[in-house]
Amino acid sequence: MSDTKIQLDPVKELQRARSKENRLVRSATYASATTASILIAAKLAAWVMTDSVAILSSLIDSLLDLGASLVTFFAVRQSLTPADSDHRFGHGKAEPLAALVQAGFIAASAVLLIIQAVDRLIVPEPIHATTVGVGVMVLSIVATLALVAYQRFVIARASSIAVEADSAHYAADLLANIAVIAALLATTFLDIPQIDPIFGICIALYIAHGAWGIATDAFDMLMDKELPDEDREKIKEIALSYSDVQGVHDLRTRRSGPDMFIQMHLDFNGGLTLNRVHSVADAVEKEIMEAFKGAEVIVHEDPVTPLVAHEAPAEFEEQKHD
Repeated sequence: MSDTKIQLDPVKELQRARSKENRLVRSATYASATTASILIAAKLAAWVMTDSVAILSSLIDSLLDLGASLVTFFAVRQSLTPADSDHRFGHGKAEPLAALVQAGFIAASAVLLIIQAVDRLIVPEPIHATTVGVGVMVLSIVATLALVAYQRFVIARASSIAVEADSAHYAADLLANIAVIAALLATTFLDIPQIDPIFGICIALYIAHGAWGIATDAFDMLMDKELPDEDREKIKEIALSYSDVQGVHDLRTRRSGPDMFIQMHLDFNGGLTLNRVHSVADAVEKEIMEAFKGAEVIVHEDPVTPLVAHEAPAEFEEQKHD
């Protein structure tokens, strides 16, 4: 491959792109909190008028949405704080911590819904003002659709596990809102009050399943789980695309909120000049940083020939015993 590949865009371009991504992530947290506040007011009015356990379940979920959105807002703001002398790897793990808190909120909402639904199964009660309830839930679906669409727009352009968790939660809310409408209509027209709490229990179980997925992803990030195999293979392909790189080993990767850390050893011909090896290693780092936005890449150069890889020269061993 031609050596002209070493000429890459300056790191400042990546920094400007990262700043734009950070603004997008912040805007997603503002949109989430605003949407949750509007839906809480609408669902509270609908519950008072209908006395539906399905709408109550949706109201509780929206209350927890607001709490989770606020947690996400402060976590994202903290995670975007630049690295300092006490946190040299940055503050990215504030995001998976926020996702764990979100999972706790979601799981708690599921438990509350099940308790309320079981109580309503034991003592069935009629639903009132069905039209109002359906209208509010349709409004909730439209607002949630708009929010999820914007969050997906942000996620496609900026990596944030907290926003991803928030989006997954609101996507689950879409199905829950549809289920609430179905419960209201079925209970009213079939005159079977037990349908309402049964739908409530189904919604709660679906929400609990979503909480488990969010918690698992957050835990993996907190425990420094390796990047997916396809990402690791892409990193190796980029490094090996340079003719001077003869091998890649000791590749270690992890994510910390919006940040990604990649470390690896590259094998070079031992006869190359230090300047040449350093230039190629810099080019590899920059290209990987372009492919994985927000990544911090550390490369260690190892000589392969004429020396044997990973073995100290004989004269070095002799010097150690002098």
